[in-house]
Amino acid sequence: MASVQLDTQHEDMIHDSQFDYYGKRLATASSDRTVRVFEVSAGGQAAPAALATLSGHEGPVWQVSWAHPKFGTLLASCSYDRKVIIWKEEGGQWRQLYQHAEHRSSVNSVSWCPHEHGLRLACCSSDGTVSILTHKPDDSWEPVKFTANQIAVNAVAWAPARGAAADAAGLKPAQLVTAGCDNTVKLWQLADGAAPRELSKLEGHTDWVRDVAWAPDMGTPSSTIASCSQDGKVIVWTSDGGGAWEPQSIDLGNPVWRVSWSLTGSILAVSCGDNTVSLWTEGADGQYVRTSSVSEAGVVA
Repeated sequence: MASVQLDTQHEDMIHDSQFDYYGKRLATASSDRTVRVFEVSAGGQAAPAALATLSGHEGPVWQVSWAHPKFGTLLASCSYDRKVIIWKEEGGQWRQLYQHAEHRSSVNSVSWCPHEHGLRLACCSSDGTVSILTHKPDDSWEPVKFTANQIAVNAVAWAPARGAAADAAGLKPAQLVTAGCDNTVKLWQLADGAAPRELSKLEGHTDWVRDVAWAPDMGTPSSTIASCSQDGKVIVWTSDGGGAWEPQSIDLGNPVWRVSWSLTGSILAVSCGDNTVSLWTEGADGQYVRTSSVSEAGVVA
């Protein structure tokens, strides 16, 4: 597979990079307090072209997230400056559409919910709270904030939309999962007009949970969540829909920073503190096995 190296022109460390829904645009977030947007050529043979530099944050930008294209070209960013900015592109020009600055500490992660539940953004903070920003018919944004994890919330992710056992709109209420410095993973349900309700608290890590990712819906009743921690472990949590979550632990031996599922949910990518990224798949016996690992020097296994 050919690779193309991108000089982002960032002046400090890059903390996150995300492709949009179609894989045609790339956004990067940096400690230089900016977000940069690039156009990716078809086939990826040419270097991405710089489209915009988005300035508005007053501290390191930790993460970016693209909204579903049915809502237009929207990009959310979060920062150490305690702010969330939603950016909108129209006619090649970017502007700030909305700014949320109600957290008392760093905002560590942002995630758009599945488009079936409307235009809604989850933001989690080191102040221990999560904000849900919902776009209303009059073009205003309604923020709802609730306490999620003690000490700090490091990551947030939405459950895939499911249509069975539905409400009047044909969907189950939206759910999300949070990862915190209290060493726990928590599941929440968000029903319209009601306060967020805690569904489960998953305990298995012995140190800060750095990231969490909900696997895509494969059309089965079961759900799968991956979490990773400073304790050097990844835990894959599985539920058959009955409410109980069964853990399967993977010991990496080094702090683990990020986990991410493939689009089909069959491959789990794990970013570790020893500068390696490993790929894991579920074997016939239900155990997760490493299929490959890549370090700065290249393929390890």
